[in-house]
Amino acid sequence: MNSKDYLEYLQSWFPKIINCLKKDGSLYICGDWKCTSALQQVMEENLTVLNRITWQREKGRGAKSNWKNGMEDIWFGVKDKNNYYFDVEAVKQKRKVIAPYKENGKPKDWEETENGNFRLTYPSNFWDDISIPYWSMPENTDHPTQKPEKLLAKLILASSKEGDIIFDPFLGSGTTSVVAKKLNRQYVGIEINKEYCCWAEKRLDMCDENTSIQGYSNGVFWERNTLSLQKKENKK
Repeated sequence: MNSKDYLEYLQSWFPKIINCLKKDGSLYICGDWKCTSALQQVMEENLTVLNRITWQREKGRGAKSNWKNGMEDIWFGVKDKNNYYFDVEAVKQKRKVIAPYKENGKPKDWEETENGNFRLTYPSNFWDDISIPYWSMPENTDHPTQKPEKLLAKLILASSKEGDIIFDPFLGSGTTSVVAKKLNRQYVGIEINKEYCCWAEKRLDMCDENTSIQGYSNGVFWERNTLSLQKKENKK
């Protein structure tokens, strides 16, 4: 679609989603650079936009005559800017400290461990710690635009409590519902593609045996490529 047609498409269904949103609810919508301006416009027509998150894709299709697309945007909006839930403590990130700073000979805002020096930080609106699902990851499917579980975990933990309802009207391979189940939320998903629905149901069944989310352990999010360190800490 061209930009005009895509905006009209969004406007045909987006207000109906807003009608389903609780008064203190939050909404996130994701897209690449081609559609992000339309996403912003339809959000501003219906909600108060609080932020735009940009997340860096670990891989993307190569391009010989253009810049390779290595990012996507997530627009964050609410019905009432004075009444919504946001738990920043639930989405802290554990980062390795390269140049540790000490005050009076003691670590300042970081922790010294046998596996290295780390700092717990509040998240920004640029996420460079996300891995796209690939063949060796249990969450991987053949869905062409599958979102990582870690990505959804950040949104769900920040903007909902255990037992809350998470709704995804374009469920795809089921990532939103899978992560909601793993994090003890209720979930509703809608998907028109029957094959994708089968993948989602299979992944939901697998949650009964494995509730882990790669890149998230012990209540914090870890930097990319730190799986070995996470395993060491989990053994303690």
